Amino acid sequence: MRILLQFPEGLKQKASEYAKELEKEGNEVFISASPTFGACDLALDEMRNIKADKLVHFGHAEFHHVDANVEYIPYYIDAPTALLPESLDILKAYNTISLITTIQHIHQLEAIKRFYEDNGKKVIIGKPYGFAKHPGQVLGCDIGSAANVDKQVDAHVYFGGGMFHPLGALLNTSKPFFVIEPFENKIENVDKYREIYRKRSRGKIMRALNARSIGILVSTKNGQHNMGLANIIKDKARKAGMDAQVLVANTFDFMSLNNMLQFDAFVNTACPRISIDDTDRTRAPLLSANELMEVLRMKAEMVALHGKR
Repeated sequence: MRILLQFPEGLKQKASEYAKELEKEGNEVFISASPTFGACDLALDEMRNIKADKLVHFGHAEFHHVDANVEYIPYYIDAPTALLPESLDILKAYNTISLITTIQHIHQLEAIKRFYEDNGKKVIIGKPYGFAKHPGQVLGCDIGSAANVDKQVDAHVYFGGGMFHPLGALLNTSKPFFVIEPFENKIENVDKYREIYRKRSRGKIMRALNARSIGILVSTKNGQHNMGLANIIKDKARKAGMDAQVLVANTFDFMSLNNMLQFDAFVNTACPRISIDDTDRTRAPLLSANELMEVLRMKAEMVALHGKR
């Protein structure tokens, strides 16, 4: 069998090891060297070009169905839980909590839930919107496991490494939010980031108020392609008197975007985290679809007040 292996950046060093094992079984094995940002970003073009019989995607659970032979191999990590007793004092004011984590630690979630329940907490594990496959799991683009239970809990607790995954959940919830970082051995209340990112969003909107032309980013990645939304945005922007063009790429290069001097702002329809995490990489405001709608609303108010665009 001809097999293409695909690894996320943190696991690429393991590629040769897996390739050699599969070769011993008589397979012809190739390794994708392209960057990958998750199960939304399968190496399907590479798979078709080398006529591979199967793509083996490591590190993530299935994101959505694709018309190809793809095997998903999640990568599980047993993170240390030594901080859980310490967290009880920090969480003492909150009777009902939600628990969220990533696919790497999803197998530990039930044990963590039992720990808190044994210590008097009511624990709710929410369901994702649909891109993530497990209760309590969050992705950069699927924070439903937290958002769906926000009204039912007193606080949210994320268990895992880094801020990428909890940030999305934080920005879409309203209750106190805590991160238990087992690898850096720290517990942190991260509520301050809500206001930081609210101000950042407001700043982008205000900068875009004078924009006369926008470039609408459309990704060709299997799980990020959203031409329907791009067409809606283009139509609304043009009706508001703006020039709007659709910019298509598999992976957006921000230097190339910055060379497109004709655009006063960019609007993202690809991975929703681009308009959150990469706003400092473009010379012009990089807006989400919702932020653009706010820009258009404010422009309409200005037209009504001053009689011109």
